Amino acid sequence: MIARDAGDHTPGGTANISSRSGPAAALIPALTVTISLLGLCVLWGLTANAWPSRAFPGPGQVWQVLLREAASGDLFYHLGATLGRVAAAYVIAMIVGSVIGILLGSYRGADRFFNPWVILFLNIPALVIIVLAYIWFGLNEVAAIGAVAVNKIPNVVVTMREGARALDPSYAEMAAVYRFGPLDRVRHILLPQLQPYLAAASRSGIALIWKIVLVAELLGRSNGVGFQIYLYFQLFDVAAILAYTLAFVAVMLVVELLLVQPLERHATRWRRRPA
Repeated sequence: MIARDAGDHTPGGTANISSRSGPAAALIPALTVTISLLGLCVLWGLTANAWPSRAFPGPGQVWQVLLREAASGDLFYHLGATLGRVAAAYVIAMIVGSVIGILLGSYRGADRFFNPWVILFLNIPALVIIVLAYIWFGLNEVAAIGAVAVNKIPNVVVTMREGARALDPSYAEMAAVYRFGPLDRVRHILLPQLQPYLAAASRSGIALIWKIVLVAELLGRSNGVGFQIYLYFQLFDVAAILAYTLAFVAVMLVVELLLVQPLERHATRWRRRPA
């Protein structure tokens, strides 16, 4: 009876403990991030107080500038312009780079012929491509977005080429046996195997593209976060530079947490999770 009672109560007790600790365990990462950022702000404030200078404003000054720009509407206007360019360049780079990368990974002859091209574009500085795009096509949105996309496409090509090389041919044989159509092959055979490579290219793409967009805006656009940073650089207003920078970084973190990571979890929901 004792052994049976212990066996009956132990699982229930374990389940109760795990259910009680579940929500608390889920809050630990958020609390860790919050405490870490607060510690960084405290260190920033102490350093700014120890070295008072217009070139190194404290978090309070930056926060005041952020509120001022948000109240005037300028912050949201320029953030929206930059986000639009980031989204357009990201979509173009991912689609074009993925198609080229899969083709090069699937056909060795094409890969050998075009590999020097990929290496060349990988090593051309982003600044050169942006300047040439503005010279050739003018100071317009097409040139800015196209230059950013061209800078990112070779990175996507390299990542997706490795994914195409790693495809398991047995799945293609299975698709032939069951007479899968082209769409079924892409959906059930190709995309699940390429998902890790798509996720890697997507994550690195967002981080790289928005930085290049700021350079493109600084050189040849009349709005956007990059343009504002250049404007306040001329005025030597470091607080405004930091305000726009931190605002855009915060937006990109929200995109990462609320869009990229949930989509990645949804795409990998079929994979077996460790117990």
